[in-house]
Amino acid sequence: MDHKNFIIENAAVVTPTGILNGASLKVEEGRIAGIKEGSFTSNGIRKICGTGKTILPGFIDLHSDAVEKEIEPRPNIFFPVNIALFELDKKMAACGITTIFHALSFAEGEIGVRSNKKAGFIIKEIERLNNKFSVRTKVHARFEITDEGAIPFLEILLKERCIHLLSFMDHTPGQGQFKEITSFKNYFGPVYNKSEAELDIIIDKKLSQRKIVKTHIDYLVSLCKPLGIPTASHDDDSREKIEWLNQMEFTMSEFPVNKEALTAAKDHGISVCLGSPNALRGNSTGNNLSVREAISLGFGDILCSDYAPMTILHALFTLVRLGILPLHKAVNMASLNPAETVGLDHRTGSLEEGKSADLTLVDFEEEVPKILKTFVAGKEVFSAC
Repeated sequence: MDHKNFIIENAAVVTPTGILNGASLKVEEGRIAGIKEGSFTSNGIRKICGTGKTILPGFIDLHSDAVEKEIEPRPNIFFPVNIALFELDKKMAACGITTIFHALSFAEGEIGVRSNKKAGFIIKEIERLNNKFSVRTKVHARFEITDEGAIPFLEILLKERCIHLLSFMDHTPGQGQFKEITSFKNYFGPVYNKSEAELDIIIDKKLSQRKIVKTHIDYLVSLCKPLGIPTASHDDDSREKIEWLNQMEFTMSEFPVNKEALTAAKDHGISVCLGSPNALRGNSTGNNLSVREAISLGFGDILCSDYAPMTILHALFTLVRLGILPLHKAVNMASLNPAETVGLDHRTGSLEEGKSADLTLVDFEEEVPKILKTFVAGKEVFSAC
């Protein structure tokens, strides 16, 4: 069977600008060769019946730290990295994700996987195994700006082109996600099995390093710019912070925590990445900004899975069901918009002639939408039918 030449017939095809009903999509040599209402002449090419089904572009997930839980499912319990990566690769395909940016944190002392040495090793394993994965696999390195010890690791990995997106995090209590020390402890204590004494040590270290963090950021940004590596900021909480991102030519603001930061990002044309778990659940785990509310007000460009890959599809469906967005605009948030933000839109991110056939066939007719098939460059990497 020729896996890179096929036609999906009589489906709803979601394009960047709308939906074509009763349409067919033709793939040749792994690329989209045509989309039209009606049928293509097959000439012996494999046909897939899409009646009652919807074709979406494959999702591009710019931030998923699910890899950390795959490797360390419980505190200090580790699975072999190569096995965890291959198993997670299968899950990504089953969730309709065709390009994944595994988010790995350089934040010494928080949890086991977030040690600088361990995070660096995982990234090198991703690089070593990359051509064996089913989905396009890239690395999003997350730098905790108070961790000076991470800089030598990141410097090497950036220069070796093992990192494809670099974000800057500041989890110091008193700003951002954790306005109060108690909120920091309430989160990190039970989630990462930290004692009160361990949390006090982490907090003291973060506070002591804050005076020199600008030097850390300036240096790493100077490495990223000539290499064309996009940069992002995490948990932005003020207009002042966004204006600083604009001056530094950052590409993206991840999970801004309030409307002030959202508005400023929109004013400066900075892409805003929001979490699909928040959109699906209807609220933030940290009692911060509601993604549904933000999108209803016209804010937000990108949806990422954050920690739960399965939530992208269901978040999109929820936004449509609640009348917050039409389907094609919701889908753009998980496909074309992230592709444009990190410079992949010439290759993938939308169902358009000439682009790679990264797509998924979905059944929206049941109570819970279901991924039926996922293709990467025309190769079927997942099938449930």
